[in-house]
Order: sequence, then structure tokens, then C-alpha cells
Amino acid sequence: MHVVRRSRRALPIVVVLASILAFVLSTTAVAAARPPRCIHRTLVLAAMPLELNPLLRATTLDPDATVEIDGRTFYVGKLAGNHVVLAMTGIGLVNAEQTATAAFEHFRCSFRAAVFSGVAGSRHNIGDVAIPRRWTMDGGRSWVGTDDRMFAIARSLRGRKVALSPDVPIGDAACLCPGVDAPLPVTLPEVPRVYVGGSGISSDTYGGHPLPCIPGGGDVFGCVPCLPGNTAEKALEFAANAPSYLDPAFFMDFFQPPEQTTGTYEAQDQETAAVARVARRYRVPFLGIRAASDGEGDPLMLPGFPAQFFVYRQLAGNNAAAVTIAFLATWKARGQPVSR
Repeated sequence: MHVVRRSRRALPIVVVLASILAFVLSTTAVAAARPPRCIHRTLVLAAMPLELNPLLRATTLDPDATVEIDGRTFYVGKLAGNHVVLAMTGIGLVNAEQTATAAFEHFRCSFRAAVFSGVAGSRHNIGDVAIPRRWTMDGGRSWVGTDDRMFAIARSLRGRKVALSPDVPIGDAACLCPGVDAPLPVTLPEVPRVYVGGSGISSDTYGGHPLPCIPGGGDVFGCVPCLPGNTAEKALEFAANAPSYLDPAFFMDFFQPPEQTTGTYEAQDQETAAVARVARRYRVPFLGIRAASDGEGDPLMLPGFPAQFFVYRQLAGNNAAAVTIAFLATWKARGQPVSR
């Protein structure tokens, strides 16, 4: 009789293989159930296309991560070594508050910090960049301070340590309509500087209402940043939408700033203090960076806002962006310190 002998080694091998398979399956299941890695980004905001354009050009964007929330577009990418979310708030305190709140509510990972970059009236010379220590939106009755550790790093940028331009640039051709600026041969008499400290003020001239943007409305009133694209389509979009904005009240709201450009504040704008207040509510460190589009040192001797704004707006927007990028690079190099 032939006797079949079973291998004593077969059972252990089967057990080992089954154990390996079970481990692989369990590991895969855990990995699938584990949420994606949380990236604590920096929120970078600007009010108008002319302010956001130079920041977007310096950012490596992730097109798949771009998201639209309540009609506002949030761009995700890397800027000066930092993971960032960039967005355009629109003009005014209400728009700024709504956009900042939408960002803080939507993104699952809390923001490491928030930075506002833009133009402003100032007691300094046109083209200078101010980083105030505190902000008010009620005429000085209450204040929101900037983050201590971010402010300390901003102090390292004072003076002429950041290369700022004294020359008025030609307008952005991507913002074709309502028109590209004429190339004015204007050079400021002094090279712009960075000032850190003092106070900034944000005011509401729109009666507590959000100032609407104009689709295709260019680098000031437009609804989106001036990314490369079909400018002819933008011109047609503006032509189709402009009639609904011909009511003089729309433009009267914009052209009613404080009586004159401030001689007291480092920066005078319409958004920063609102974002600072929202950031404080969400316990997110904040810093505001504003370049003077209307102020002192005007070689054309124009009568303040809005005349100075429309000549020097892109110069100021570019200088604010340059300081914002320099700050983010320095902040990253020092470990992104913030006060908690």
C-alpha cells in the first residue's frame, strides 16, 4: 500500500502567506481610511486684480486645487516657498470680510497665517510700502494688532532692503477692457522705501454694502485677476455687462474716499482692518502690507485721490507684492514663526 505523506512544512507556509495577505489588506484599508495630510497654508488676499496679478505671476499654481466659493475663486499653490491660498476680495470692508470668512470656513486645515497685500493712501511718498503695527475700522476707537512674530520679521525689511520700483509701469494687457494705461514717462524723485510700524485705517464708503465688481471690468473693477487669456472675450464681456453699471451711483461710491489723502496714518484703505478682525476671530495670525498709490512725492503734482490712484496704482500694487513676497521668503527661512 502506497502511503502519501503530508509535508510538515506546508501548513506553516500557508499560515505565513495568509498572515502576510491579511497584513497587506489591513494596511491598505487603514491607508484608505486615513484622511489626507493636513497642509497648513498661508492665506494671501488682495482687493483688486492689479494687486493680485503680480502675486499670481510669482506663484506656482495647482490648477486642480483651485476652488470657487460663493462666486469667489481661491487659487492654491506655492509662493516664496510657502503653501498658499490666494484670493481677490473685491473692494470694500464688506467684500473683504465675506471673502476672508469664506476662506476660513471652507479650508479644512487651519491657516498658518493671513497676509493682505495692496495699495493705499498714505502719509508716506507714493510707491513707499507700509506695514502698520495696528489697524482700525472705527476711526481709532478700537484696534486690531498684527502678529508680534510676523511683525518682528517684517522689521527686517525696513528701508531699502527690498528692491522697489520708482517707475510707473504700463498697464497689464491681460486686463484689456476698459483699457490699458498709456505709457506715461513718470519716475518718482526718490527710490521707494519700506516703513514698518504705526497705524493703518480702513473705512467704508459704501453704506455697509458690498461694492459689486464688473465682469470684464479691468484691473480695478474686474471680477477676476488678469490671467493670460483671450482679451477679446474679456472686452466683449465688459461690453455686455457695462450698461447695468452706468448708474452714476456705482462710480460715485468708489470716488468718495475720505476728504483727502491721510497725513496721519501709514496706510488708509478699505479692506485690511476687516480681514484683520476676521483673522482674530478665527485665531489666525495676521499682517497687512500696503503700498502708497496716493500720497506725497508726486512729480506730477496731481490733486490726490483719485487722480494719483489711477496713475500710480500698478506701481504701488507691484511694490506691495514685492514686499509681500520678500516677507514670505524671509518668514519661511526663519521657520514661519507666529504668536499663538
